[in-house]
Amino acid sequence: MTEVSSLTGRLLVATPALADPNFDRAVVLLLDHDEEGSLGVVLNRPTPVGVGDILENWAGLAGEPGVVFQGGPVSLDSALGVAVIPGGMAGERAPLGWRRVHGAIGLVDLEAPPELLASALGSLRIFAGYAGWGPGQLENELADGAWYVVESEPGDVSSPAPERLWREVLRRQRSELAMVATYPDDPSLN
Repeated sequence: MTEVSSLTGRLLVATPALADPNFDRAVVLLLDHDEEGSLGVVLNRPTPVGVGDILENWAGLAGEPGVVFQGGPVSLDSALGVAVIPGGMAGERAPLGWRRVHGAIGLVDLEAPPELLASALGSLRIFAGYAGWGPGQLENELADGAWYVVESEPGDVSSPAPERLWREVLRRQRSELAMVATYPDDPSLN
């Protein structure tokens, strides 16, 4: 087996050629990526369900829009919390109930009392389900051209306009990827 270079903390941006409706124009934050597989959450799939409807104690800390996001097609009955801690507190200064993934972005233990994190959180998103890939599966999709891999920014997690995130992430790239942001929703109408 070949060595896997970790993409943890990076974004997978669906190419226009990706045919899977679960990932049409998706922006996925990779929370874990190693030789055993990959796990991420789709950052731009808000649902109509309010955070308070399923996790009442966390509703006051959730960023706008204060809804649950569909993190992916796997385990839709489970919840993941992703939060940004301004300054990306490290080591002993990191609040209990938060584990760094990349930079200032980390996972929240939703079983912990919200007051442990309330003063430290810059933003919080709750995701129902996640996107998962087995060993080598994501690498095959990358080789097939299904995803662009780009750097994440802390603001991606809490974008107030998630429906524009796909275009915004592509537009900020300093390469030909910026042009892909203008790709029409339905190319047959061109």
